Amino acid sequence: MDTNNVEKMETQNQHSQSHEQSPTKGTTFLRTCFNGVNTLSGVGILSVPYALSKGGWLSLLLLLLVALVCFYTGLLLRRCMNSDPLIRTYPDIGQVAFGRKGRAIISTFMYLELFLVAVEFLIMEGDNLHKLFPKECFNVFGMKIGGKQAFVLGTALVVLPTTWLRNLGVLAYVSASGVIASVILVLAVFWGGAFDGIGFDERGEILNWSGLPTTISLFTFCYCGHAVFPTLCNSMKDKSQFSKVLLVCFVLSTITYGMMAILGYLMFGEHIQSQVTLNLPTKNISSNIAIYTTLMNPITKYALVISPIATSVEETFPFRESKMMSCLIRTCLVISTVFVALLIPFFGYVMAFIGAFLSITVSILFPCLCYWKIAIGFKKFTMEMSVILMILFIGTFVAVVGTYNALTNIINEVHTK
Repeated sequence: MDTNNVEKMETQNQHSQSHEQSPTKGTTFLRTCFNGVNTLSGVGILSVPYALSKGGWLSLLLLLLVALVCFYTGLLLRRCMNSDPLIRTYPDIGQVAFGRKGRAIISTFMYLELFLVAVEFLIMEGDNLHKLFPKECFNVFGMKIGGKQAFVLGTALVVLPTTWLRNLGVLAYVSASGVIASVILVLAVFWGGAFDGIGFDERGEILNWSGLPTTISLFTFCYCGHAVFPTLCNSMKDKSQFSKVLLVCFVLSTITYGMMAILGYLMFGEHIQSQVTLNLPTKNISSNIAIYTTLMNPITKYALVISPIATSVEETFPFRESKMMSCLIRTCLVISTVFVALLIPFFGYVMAFIGAFLSITVSILFPCLCYWKIAIGFKKFTMEMSVILMILFIGTFVAVVGTYNALTNIINEVHTK
């Protein structure tokens, strides 16, 4: 039997229940736009001023370029889905293109990205809580723990019970506030600069070549929603409008990221930290609004990020229905994220690593390769194929350089601690 047919049959078995749903059901265009913007509006908004400071003012053009390329690769995923009605998720695309190995590789990168995003949540909480309460310390099993480490542990204890819930409907609803939180954050930062005495007096650099790998890595992290795009598309009533959804999402997200980058760089210049909230003076009301808004999102989204990883692990065990085993697996996942967050508590560098190694791969390289294999074929040569080849070449180069740069910075920070 042909290998492709076997793979399609396996995919059909995996998703047969999804196709039994009524075609009249699904989300509207507006709601899908909201969900898409919420997907792209993550913790990356805190670091875009830092990314701009690394590359200089001209690197704003890179933000537009990265947005354009990621928008295009999002369209490529949509075209891959058009090739087979059985495709429901990103790993399905990998399976149709490259078989079981394709599914396994894409799934691995997706889960690793989710894991490190959860780590970033804990680092961010530790940094911002320590800024608000720099003198606080806690007693844990008779030991006094203070500083950022204490807040990382405290945050983990708060979010741990939420990870035990298999039905995350309530948390998903709460996490939808992410779009509003991003708007509030930008407005609060603007208010701090315009009316709370910080000002917009920093000039900054025009261009810094040495910082461009970090800049591109951080910008790419901001647009790493491709793992969710197939799910969003299949959730729509009218899937033919998904290309317009992508356009709306990328335009709105780019405007938000651009505004935050410009505001933060004008306010703090070369002194900007990896999270713009760490530069804000806590004596101002606007600063506290920005910081507390920042703190809420990870708490509500941590369980949502961990859940797909936990579910994947649970499905490998014969006793997958055991609630006790599920809680144990999820607790171990939380402990592992805490360990990594305490080991490498460098928000900006970890985000740069995620962007360079994982986001560029998942959001740029894989969509191009899958589309090339499924829709074009390796024996044909077209103008679009030349564009895809250029994206693959530049994307691979940036991924290698950015990953090396991020790992070098992380290792140097670990040695200097």
